[in-house]
Amino acid sequence: MLTSSMPHCHVPQNLSLFGFSPLKSSSFALFLRPFSLYPPIFASSSPSPSRRPPRTAGYRRSDPSHPPRRKWSSFEEQKREGRSPMEKDKASSFNPSSDSFEFNKRRAEGLDKIDKPKKNLKRNTRTLNPTNTIAYVQILGTGMDTQDTSPSVLLFFDKQRFIFNAGEGLQRFCTEHKIKLSKVDHIFLSRVCSETAGGLPGLLLTLAGIGEEGLSVNVWGPSDLKYLVDAMRSFIPRAAMVHTRSFGPSLNASDSTPQSGLSKPKDDAYVLVDDEVVKISAILLEPSCTEESGSKPGETAVIYVCELPEIKGKFDPKKAMALGLRAGPKYSYLQSGQSVKSDFKDITVHPSDVMGPSVPGPVVLLVDCPTESHAEELLSIPSMKTYYSCPDNLTDGAKLVNCIIHLSPASVTNSSTYQSWMKRFHSAQHILAGHEAKNMEFPILRASSRITARLNYLCPQFFPAPGFWSPQHVNNSINSTSFSKCFDSNLGESISAENLLKFTLRPHSNLGVDRTCIPSRLTSLRVMDELLSEIPEISSKTEEIKRLWNGHHNKMMIEEPWLGESTVPSCLENIRRDDMEIVLLGTGSSQPSKYRNVTAIYVDLFSRGSILLDCGEGTLGQLKRRYGLEGADEAVRNLRCIWISHIHADHHTGLARILARRRELLKGVAHEPAIVVGPRPLKNFLDAYQRLEDLDMEFLDCRNTTTTSWASQETTRPEKNTNSGNAEGSLFSKGSPMQSIYKRSSTPLTDNSSALPFLKKLKNVLGEMGLEDLISFPVVHCPQAFGVVVKAAKRKNIAGDEIPGWKMVYSGDTRPCPEMVEASKGATVLIHEATFEDALVEEAVAKNHSTTKEAINVGSSAGVYRTVLTHFSQRYPKIPVIDESHMHNTCIAFDMMSINMADLHVLPKILPYFKTLFRNQVVEEEEEEETDDDRLISDKVPSFFIN
Repeated sequence: MLTSSMPHCHVPQNLSLFGFSPLKSSSFALFLRPFSLYPPIFASSSPSPSRRPPRTAGYRRSDPSHPPRRKWSSFEEQKREGRSPMEKDKASSFNPSSDSFEFNKRRAEGLDKIDKPKKNLKRNTRTLNPTNTIAYVQILGTGMDTQDTSPSVLLFFDKQRFIFNAGEGLQRFCTEHKIKLSKVDHIFLSRVCSETAGGLPGLLLTLAGIGEEGLSVNVWGPSDLKYLVDAMRSFIPRAAMVHTRSFGPSLNASDSTPQSGLSKPKDDAYVLVDDEVVKISAILLEPSCTEESGSKPGETAVIYVCELPEIKGKFDPKKAMALGLRAGPKYSYLQSGQSVKSDFKDITVHPSDVMGPSVPGPVVLLVDCPTESHAEELLSIPSMKTYYSCPDNLTDGAKLVNCIIHLSPASVTNSSTYQSWMKRFHSAQHILAGHEAKNMEFPILRASSRITARLNYLCPQFFPAPGFWSPQHVNNSINSTSFSKCFDSNLGESISAENLLKFTLRPHSNLGVDRTCIPSRLTSLRVMDELLSEIPEISSKTEEIKRLWNGHHNKMMIEEPWLGESTVPSCLENIRRDDMEIVLLGTGSSQPSKYRNVTAIYVDLFSRGSILLDCGEGTLGQLKRRYGLEGADEAVRNLRCIWISHIHADHHTGLARILARRRELLKGVAHEPAIVVGPRPLKNFLDAYQRLEDLDMEFLDCRNTTTTSWASQETTRPEKNTNSGNAEGSLFSKGSPMQSIYKRSSTPLTDNSSALPFLKKLKNVLGEMGLEDLISFPVVHCPQAFGVVVKAAKRKNIAGDEIPGWKMVYSGDTRPCPEMVEASKGATVLIHEATFEDALVEEAVAKNHSTTKEAINVGSSAGVYRTVLTHFSQRYPKIPVIDESHMHNTCIAFDMMSINMADLHVLPKILPYFKTLFRNQVVEEEEEEETDDDRLISDKVPSFFIN
């Protein structure tokens, strides 16, 4: 329990973390006895993990009348009881001065992967159905509202699925709309860049984790796909990428690296899939260039042509009988295309004599023309001439195009060059899927948008209006006219794409646009009506929350004595609202879900810049949802530093998209590259990726930003700068159970002398942002996993006295450990992962994560003013399971939660109101029964995966 005398923001000069001296037992009340601090956790007994029944979400008070769900036992207790100890294969303990904690040593060392047999990822093999009673193309509206990524397109058949483009958010979209990615056979990229392929790494990992063996998928793209594959190898198993296929000439003639792909003259079409169901071809589209060097990586676009086989005419038995055929096998031969001899006449009967006219198979084009320079080349592609046909004048070999889906931006489709090309298709249905401003008003991810809007109604102070429903955005939105009115009357009908819009290909009688699947539009007014109808008293709760800022305590607050705590640390004295705000963009773990995106924390320092702590897939889209289009662009421009905790995919796969967008926004403007601080394996990914797309950044290893490394920068003797032997601290020092993690030859120690220029640059950037320190420290999760301390510079109060700056600590992913407690001492705010509920402590140890109570105890032991819990397992879709009695000075995080430093004193007082808002919610593993083929990995995550 905090007291008024506790120095919340002062950092002790003898902080062991910063000198990496042995830890004193008095510093760690949390670890005095191995897990003696954990009482039995009372709940109903745990059912089978594969299928949990719904249970009440959120709050749980300890109740002695209930039997314990699971009791934890320490390593020492296992030895006494004669059970197999965990030290060898599972857990390791650390016991300086009788302090202990337990963790999965092999996982922390990265050796858990080799403990399990390697997966032989299988590809889906199904018996095809040539008749295909159902076939259609469908718009998957990822990015249609946020405009951060290219929409995807699904080509659906009875036994096959094809997806075109896999931008960020595709998994989350498909989860919400129950589109089973496990059924996908092929993924095609219209370009290779973060806009079209940002969701591919997470998708490959998810497929690899389905079922016992895992699934693989064919990935197709132009020749620069090789660069993306090379980059992903740094964190994705090779088995998940063995079926990547590139086509087209290599962009680098000197590159002799073999690749699995197709090559031919660039003007010819590449046939990628050709079976009895569909033929899919690719036509390359390069920008017009005046230089001989040709296009650069990432500039090659693709037109995909999807052709279904013709529908044969109906057999006419009357004509067969008239030609002297008796009923029998010859009827079948004629229907299969073979000629036969007549039974009663001396003639040969051909199929055309007895069959009705065939119906040409539908043809669909998917066109990605990113710039007007590409549009100029579009007019002169020889292989497209076959498809420029008028239905009234079809020549031999000509093909009638039924539908064209334009992935090109509106700035290109509105150009005279592009429209002149569109006129060549006389009767095709044009579907324009390029970004339009009007789509921002209607969120695509409706489930999370509804939660955000409800939280905004309850507490707008911590949950500002979403960017897509903010008054400013609604007033500035463009009521764009229908594209069909802009085009010449000679064009076929043109419509704007909508989320889940279909174009039916089979049955032929239904050929055309199908709007039946388009969701009704979700508006803020509709969400509020639903909320007030469901919880009528919520309006009075909103009024109670407003009074908290005025210092009035209501009846509910009196029930919790700890909520009456009014002491505010000196660092928050008269703090301004434009000092610092923490925006939690993603608060889930493992993979994106309907309600929570993966980890990202935006630290807004307003006019001084901003920092991003972790950057999971979809971070750019989350910024757009929080700030709106223009506000998000400004937030990305202001990014000065991005800090990544570890190499797991749920913490960094949104990085390339953010950096690429920042480069686009600052093009032609004087600026400094963004500084990326992360574990060394991340540099391997970024270096490889930059062959594909310039990211305009400079990299610093986290080990160069430990206290020891910062201290070495201050020395004047260069020869001392190369010594980083103590940079990892006592947790990884000689003789410790973790010493092997950084000492293997595959992860050489960092040479601080080469990092000095970047350290100095980072120091200058921190100073310009009003920060004193950004210090990385090692934590216990996987090899090279870190937490971070961010400390503001000292300032003067109204009286002119110097007061300490605030201190924020972020845990990354970790077990509770001494280094975490030491780094958090006296922090103003601690953001700590709380992946599992208290009853699942064994799983937390196995995966090197923390439970909610463990995270809270870290903050209590360190004297933290406020603790924010985040990184919840996706088994808790809306609200995690917590024991409310332990939540003093603590709050749970939600996506889009914005915590201003001036509001920290109110933060824990909001927690009881969540109980009202989510009182009717239940935790559901999945709404539908899962088959082995379709199983999600909410409970069982493969060892190589992100969590």
